[in-house]
Parts: sequence; C-alpha cells; structure tokens
Amino acid sequence: MSVPLGTGVGWRPEIAEDIERLPDIDWVEVVAENVCPGHLPAPLERLLERGTTVIPHGVSLGLGGADRPDLARLIALAERAEALGAPLVSEHIAFVRAGGPLTGAPRVEAGHLLPVPRTRDGLAVLCENVRIAQQVLPVPLALENVAALLNWPDEELTEAQFLGELVERTGVRLLVDVANLHTNHVNRGEDPAEVLDGLPLEAIAYVHVAGGVERGGVWHDTHAHPVGPPVLDVLAELCARTAPPGVLLERDDDFPAADELAAELDAIRAVAKGTVRA
Repeated sequence: MSVPLGTGVGWRPEIAEDIERLPDIDWVEVVAENVCPGHLPAPLERLLERGTTVIPHGVSLGLGGADRPDLARLIALAERAEALGAPLVSEHIAFVRAGGPLTGAPRVEAGHLLPVPRTRDGLAVLCENVRIAQQVLPVPLALENVAALLNWPDEELTEAQFLGELVERTGVRLLVDVANLHTNHVNRGEDPAEVLDGLPLEAIAYVHVAGGVERGGVWHDTHAHPVGPPVLDVLAELCARTAPPGVLLERDDDFPAADELAAELDAIRAVAKGTVRA
C-alpha cells in the first residue's frame, strides 16, 4: 500500500533555509549518505519536529551490480530510515562499481549511476540483490529508473517489461523519475508514454521531477536547470494515468532564489493535480 506524501523537494544544505520557509511542503528527501544519525543538521531536525516526512534516498548500494549488496551499506541505510522515522527508503536501479577479487581486476567505483543491462541475467541478479536488501531494511524499498546515454547490446526487455518483472518478482516499489524518462527519450529513442503504459502503476511510491538541458542532441540530466515543458509533459502523461502518492522536485546545483523555487513547485503541483496541462 502506498504512503500518501504530497508535494516535496530534495533537501540540500544550500537551500535549507528556503525550504523551511516554503509553503505547502509536505515532505523532503535527503541523500542518505550525506546525513548521519544522531548528528542531523539543525534545519532538518526542525523539519522533523514540525512533522515533515523525511525519506532517505541512497546512491551507493549498486543493487544492479554483480556483487551481493554490501551489508554495512544496507545497515547504514536502515539506520537512517529509523533515525528519520521514514515510511520508506529509495535507491536506484543501477550499478556503481565493478571488478574485485572474483574478476582478477581492481575494484573500481564509477562515481555515477550506470544502467543495468535489460537482459534476463541482469534482471535475475537485480532481483536477488533486491530481496537481500528487503530482508535488512526496516521499511519498504522503492527503486528509481535511471537516465542513460545509450543502450547495452543484446538487450532482451523493454524498460517497462524490465521494471514490471522486477516488481512482480520482488514486490519492490517504484520511484518513477519523469526527467529520466525524458532523458531516455532523447538519448535512447524510448517513448515515455509507451513506458508509462507498460508500468505497474499501483507500485509507484513517488515521482521525481528535475531539470536538464539538451546540447548537441544529447539530454543532460543536470538537476541544475529549471524544469522545462518536456519534463512537465511527461509528468502530465503519468498523472493522466494515475494519481502518484508523492511528487518531488530535485535540484542539486545552481540553486535558484526562493521565489523561483516556489514557482517551480507550484508548476509541478498544478500538473500533478491536473489543473493545467504542461
């Protein structure tokens, strides 16, 4: 069962004071690796005291990798969920490292969320890693579709088929990033509407919205630009199919003034409520 969240924003120290003053913010999401239980930033503590829901969003588990999830990383994510009183946690459908003793090569950290090959073998590995994570985490897990520049060769499943089978086999929730759907439309030729048509919409935990920019025919998912009409159009497509439990604005750089941030949230809220068509 989905947890009703409402409209939220990614909590970042650079805009912490602005977030506190924003009207109608129902919840925030924090990068799990950037907070420490017992030593939470004062602005985040104040949001918790006000009853604002805070969800930890992990970036380092690498559940799509060949290795089994690192227990220490899982425990750390579980501790943050408990410290924040979070109703769920989220991560990515990605791998972030490779190599190691079993490969005869040094372990390499990519420093980036790399897409999982949409093959039967890739899906099987991901599903097993998700099951392991679910056994350790104290709350439900939601996984995010990622942005990519290209397709892996010999892929056997579409994005919707891959995500649908993942949900069916593990019961995991979905964090649908509509900006990433648009990124993959530009960079990989995937139709966002077709992906949305094939998703198990009842599994959606919440939605990410973020800005980017197109350069030389490539969409860069920067999280440093305003959310533009193409991304809002994908959000509208999703909201025409279902009412998502929560929608969240991500911004990681080149932070706007407080009034601009509020205006972006108003635009997202309006699309999510169906009061305007992007």
